[in-house]
Amino acid sequence: MASDDTTSNQPLVDSDRQRRDAAAVTTNPRPRDDVAFEDVTDSNFVYEFGGPIGAASMIVGFPLLMAYQFLCVYDNKGHFLLPDSLADFFPWAGRMFERYWDIAGPTWTGAKIYLGFTFFMVGLAYVCPGPVMYGYKLPSLNGQRLAYNCNALWSWWIAVITSLVLHFTGMFRLTEIIDNLGPIMTVAMIWSFFLAGALYAITAIKGKKHRASGNVIYDFFMGVCLNPRIGSLDMKLFTELRIPWPILFFISLSCAFKQYEQIGYVTPESAFMVLAHWLYSNACNKGEECVITSWDIFYELESWYLLFWNLAGVPFSYCYTSIYLLKNGPMEFSTFWVAMCYILLLVGYFFWDTGNSQRNRFRMHWNNTLIKRNAFPQLPKSFIDNAKFIQTRHGNKLLIDGWYAYARKPHYTADLVMALTWGLIAGFGSFFPYFYLTFFLIVLVHRVGRDDARCARKYGADWDEYMRVVPWKFIPYIY
Repeated sequence: MASDDTTSNQPLVDSDRQRRDAAAVTTNPRPRDDVAFEDVTDSNFVYEFGGPIGAASMIVGFPLLMAYQFLCVYDNKGHFLLPDSLADFFPWAGRMFERYWDIAGPTWTGAKIYLGFTFFMVGLAYVCPGPVMYGYKLPSLNGQRLAYNCNALWSWWIAVITSLVLHFTGMFRLTEIIDNLGPIMTVAMIWSFFLAGALYAITAIKGKKHRASGNVIYDFFMGVCLNPRIGSLDMKLFTELRIPWPILFFISLSCAFKQYEQIGYVTPESAFMVLAHWLYSNACNKGEECVITSWDIFYELESWYLLFWNLAGVPFSYCYTSIYLLKNGPMEFSTFWVAMCYILLLVGYFFWDTGNSQRNRFRMHWNNTLIKRNAFPQLPKSFIDNAKFIQTRHGNKLLIDGWYAYARKPHYTADLVMALTWGLIAGFGSFFPYFYLTFFLIVLVHRVGRDDARCARKYGADWDEYMRVVPWKFIPYIY
């Protein structure tokens, strides 16, 4: 297939080539061996995120930002904490440190909760049933594929059921999470630094650094190990799915239980956040086999910024709405406002879930690794039969069908709609429920720029044709 396609002088769109390729898909559960794996981006090094200075700034800045925001939301009901004057800045910083250490310094309780959950999920990753899937051919492994034990769905449901049993039997009340949120967050940050440092050191000692710049700070930030594994456990896939989103869900669930203890019921707004975070976590884990075809798994190195953000940043920065609602509730929004938020959330979720499914299952179909799973919920439009695509000379296919006929990143648009609802459900009394939306928008715009630059190098004229066929990034006819 690849050798035949690369001889063409023009990109092909849903042509006889597609029908010939479709006929070539076999029932063999092993992935196809005739797909291209050459990746010109894998050997092209460029400084990103501002180089070493930008990397150092974020290594220092992100933990400080999380500590500051925690004090504002958890300790000050979502209001900014500011010095009285410029001259008061350093005394104010000292007072902020003392307060943070008092309520969020690491404790044994925080360590037991966070690390206990982490190692519980690690254990489940080794023993739970699930399909074994194969990723892309990796240039760094001379075209070999890695096998992934995709059992996150079982792990997720076992974790949810176990937590509820522990809560209602009184063995571990889930309200302990919100009561100890600061220490748990601090332990998570320390743990992410430890793992990133250990991974960097072990990789360097073994002499297997990948795509390294030679600058220690930058390489620590960006990572030097592409596929860290502990037996059958793929560290990168595990830390992306099985820690951040379940913890985020449990934080919101803990806030809801705490609210019930305080006022005798759970408000529609707090229930909204439990639903929102359940939907997100459930979708990530039920679609684990789709994630192995993503750029994160195929290309990105396991780095400080991935480990820090997955293990600490996501769960403890995206939870501000849930904490705000607990600290400031019950809210008094109209039924119309709350219903609108629920509707927007569910519409956004539909397009996000199906959009990600369309994109990744299209790749899996042509990689001959597509499987059918009955994970809840099953949504229509999750797979496109006879999908239209542009065949590149590189050998890959660019999807131009389904939601991807209208925009190149429709799943990002839907993701942003959901992020917006996470803020709207809390009203406009504080910025912090909108932190996720603000941060996520910046990250996605930056990421699309990175992706476009790499794809332009990788596909050349075929990428120009793709952008001509699908000119809009996020919203058709707007942007």
